Amino acid sequence: MTAPQTFPYMIRRAVPADAPTLVEFNRALARETERIELDLSRIVPGVAAVLQDERRGRYFVACLGGEIVGQVMHTWEWSDWRNGHIWWLQSVYIAPGHRSRGIFRQLWNHLCELAAAEPDVVGLRLYVEHGNHAAQETYRRLGMDEAGYVVMERLFCPPPAPVPDGLP
Repeated sequence: MTAPQTFPYMIRRAVPADAPTLVEFNRALARETERIELDLSRIVPGVAAVLQDERRGRYFVACLGGEIVGQVMHTWEWSDWRNGHIWWLQSVYIAPGHRSRGIFRQLWNHLCELAAAEPDVVGLRLYVEHGNHAAQETYRRLGMDEAGYVVMERLFCPPPAPVPDGLP
């Protein structure tokens, strides 16, 4: 069996005009990985806030022609132990028809290059669902290791609604 064909994807910073696609990709990601439906009244202004203020994060998109086919966002964490920033990768999503073509690898490589150019960036991290073995394997192939931490949280907003049966 031959490997899937790869295409020349252009990686760029997301711009405000990309917001509708980023919102839809985030909604699809939540449905697919956590079986939840994101509230549009929260996700729409949440994506807009990142696009309007880089201090909240930065989205990068992979495009084929004029179509966005993948995304990743990163935020910053200061590590006093390492005296530097760790970039947290979030909202990683590749459109289903474009998976297994090296798109995330290109996004990853782009972020690694950006991080390497910043002297105070000491690493990249992300979290992944326990059962998302395909994503975990992808991250391992790119040189990531399990950090040995369990993520715990206490949220102060209502939880997203579960996806109704029968929806993808």
